Amino acid sequence: MAYPIRHSMSPTMHNNSFAKLGLNGAYLCFEIGNDKLEGAVNAIRTLDMRGSNVSMPNKKEVIKYLDKLSPASKMCDAVNTIVNDHGTLTGYTTDGIGFVQSLKDEGISIKNKVMTLAGAGGAATPIAVQSALDGVKEIKIFNIKDDKWAQAEKNVKTIKENTDCKVSLTDLADQDAFKKAIAESDIYCDATGVGMKPLEDKTLVSDPSWSIKIWSSLILFMLHELLN
Repeated sequence: MAYPIRHSMSPTMHNNSFAKLGLNGAYLCFEIGNDKLEGAVNAIRTLDMRGSNVSMPNKKEVIKYLDKLSPASKMCDAVNTIVNDHGTLTGYTTDGIGFVQSLKDEGISIKNKVMTLAGAGGAATPIAVQSALDGVKEIKIFNIKDDKWAQAEKNVKTIKENTDCKVSLTDLADQDAFKKAIAESDIYCDATGVGMKPLEDKTLVSDPSWSIKIWSSLILFMLHELLN
């Protein structure tokens, strides 16, 4: 449920996966904006749909029509997935879950680790929140002082109030602090729009030696646009 949504490749990906796995399901796209959202959410119950993904501009608006929220969704104040459990609709935000799981798939645990995170937007927020909930020891957030700076400050406050994770926010313009943070971290995550149009030829880490102390290979996740 999103607007616009006709460009989405999600039906192709999911329906091919259903067929390969022998699952009895169908994935459809519905062009739904805020004005039709309440009726669309009610239809999940009425039609006994298993659930729905939710994208812009509905990620915050949908919350008031749901019965429950996951801890991460409450902290992020956003939902991108609805699960229907016999008429009870629960909202989740899965970007952070996917980030943590992708590390687990490579044998990397975030528990008690130090992470440097660049960005504070639609991908960075759930990544920071889920990492804190799943036991990362410290998150060093870096962001430019743009329209996402207020969100970055809110993320720091929310994580401090709801978890034991140590979290800080620094202006990305302070390159010395950024370099030092990466060198002292176990995990580096880039959740900015850098690397995608119109910034496809840019990078936040111009010198690979910055990451020489990272215990695993440098982990770069260009998620900002892909997950929105």
